Amino acid sequence: MIQNTDKELAAFKKLSLITLIAVYFLILVGGIVRSTGSGMGCPDWPKCFGSWIPPTSENQLPENYQDKYSMQRHEKNIKLANYLSALGMKNTAMRILDDDNIRVEEEFNAVKTWTEYINRLVGATIGFLIFLTTLASFRLWKRNKVIVIMSVITLGTIGFQGWLGSLVVSTKLLPGMVTTHMLLALVIVAMITFLWFKGNGNKFELKGGSLNIIIILSLIALAIQVLLGTQVRERVDVAGAAAVNSGDWVNQIGLIFYVHRSFSIIILIISILLVNKIVKEIGRENQHYKLSRIVAGLVILEMMTGASMAYFSIPPFLQPIHLLLGTLVFGLTFLLFLSMSSEKYQIEVVK
Repeated sequence: MIQNTDKELAAFKKLSLITLIAVYFLILVGGIVRSTGSGMGCPDWPKCFGSWIPPTSENQLPENYQDKYSMQRHEKNIKLANYLSALGMKNTAMRILDDDNIRVEEEFNAVKTWTEYINRLVGATIGFLIFLTTLASFRLWKRNKVIVIMSVITLGTIGFQGWLGSLVVSTKLLPGMVTTHMLLALVIVAMITFLWFKGNGNKFELKGGSLNIIIILSLIALAIQVLLGTQVRERVDVAGAAAVNSGDWVNQIGLIFYVHRSFSIIILIISILLVNKIVKEIGRENQHYKLSRIVAGLVILEMMTGASMAYFSIPPFLQPIHLLLGTLVFGLTFLLFLSMSSEKYQIEVVK
C-alpha cells in the first residue's frame, strides 16, 4: 500500500512540475503576443474567426468580417457592462461602452492570428494538464487532503483565467483587464508551485522570524513591480496606437516608467539582504542559500533587460524575456518562502 501511494505521489509531483513549466512557457508566449501586437489576432473567443482552426488568408473570410466581429464583441461587452453595473462598477462599465476604439476591428494578419492561436493552444494544454493533475490528486485524499483541495481550487482558477482572457479579447485589451489577467497569472504560478512543493512530501507551517518577513516583503514588492510593469506596457500600447515614434515612447509613458525603474532597486536591495540573512542564520551549505542567490541573479538580469528596453526604445524581442524573468523571480521567491517554512528547514536550523 505504501509503495502504491509513493507511486501516486511521484506521478502527481511529475504532473505538477510539467504544468508549472508549461505555465512559464505560456507567460513567455503571452509576452510575445503582446510585443508583436497579436493580442487581437483572433477577434472572438474561444474560436478564432469562428473556427477551431484559424484561416491563413483574408480570402477565407467573408467580405464584412470586420463589421461582424465588431458587432459580436459589442454585444458581449453590453452584457459585461450590465454585470459590472450590477456590481457597482458603473464607471468601468461606461468606459467599456463609450470607448469607440473597442469597436474598431483590425484587419486580418495571418502572422498575428496564428501567434494568438498558438497562445490559446498552450493555454488549453495547461488547462488539460491541471485537469490531469487534479485527477491524480484524488488518489492522495487519504494521505494529504490539502493537495486535493488546492488542486481543485487551482483548476477553477485556471478556468476563471480562461474566461477572463475572453473578456480581454472582447474589450480589446482594455487597460485594467490586462493587468488583472497578469496578476492572476502570478497567483496561478504560486498555486502550482505550492502543489509541486507538497508533491515532494514537504510539510508547510507558517513561521515568524525576520527571514520570512523579508521574503514576504519581497513577494509583495514583486507583485507591485509586476503591476507597475503591466501599467508601463499598457502605456506603450497607447503610444503605439497613437503612432508615436518608438524613440519617444519612454517620454510618452511618463512618471509610471520612472517609478517602475526605481522600484527595481528596492527589489534588488531586498534580494541581497535576503541572501546575507540566510548566510548569517543557516550558512551557505543549504538549498535556501543557493535558491536565494539564483533569485538575486535573476533580479540583476531582469534589471539589465529593463535598462536595455529603456535605452533601445523597447525592442519587441526583449519584452517577453523581461516578463518571463519577472515571473520567474516571483515564482522562485515564493518557492523559497515555502521552503523556509517547511519542516525540513526547521530541522536544518536545529542542526
